[in-house]
Amino acid sequence: MKAVRLLAFISLLLAGFTVTAAEPLDAFPAAQKGMERFVIVLPQHDNGQEDKLKVEIIVGREILTDGVNRQRLGNSIEPRSLKGWGYTYYEVTGSSEVISTLMAAPEAAEKVKTFVSAPSLFVRYNSRLPIVVYAPAGYEVRYRFWQAGEEMMAEKK
Repeated sequence: MKAVRLLAFISLLLAGFTVTAAEPLDAFPAAQKGMERFVIVLPQHDNGQEDKLKVEIIVGREILTDGVNRQRLGNSIEPRSLKGWGYTYYEVTGSSEVISTLMAAPEAAEKVKTFVSAPSLFVRYNSRLPIVVYAPAGYEVRYRFWQAGEEMMAEKK
């Protein structure tokens, strides 16, 4: 009987114990070799305002272009779940080759340093947790906010 009580006490003690990180970033893994970790800390907004906001994550790198053609990187931004925490982080995957249109550029055209990006990703605005992005070394992570207007429209049948 004493063994059952002791086991019940230990079970209750362990059930009340939860693992928490001192800082939200402590839960996220360090960047793997050849990757860099970028952290976006969002400013807090008034109650209900965050529901109207989205964050566009843009990853890319600056390269020399001809200034005429449009370039895009072949990568994509994939959401990943942090096991045991339920947090989401984002990883840049896929080919880092540059895709370009093939318009003829003038021979005398100077090369222009341009930020070339992969397709962007829109995520929910949440100031309580940082947005963590793992991208290949040499890449930049940029972001911008999008806000919905106050007016909502309904389609008539």
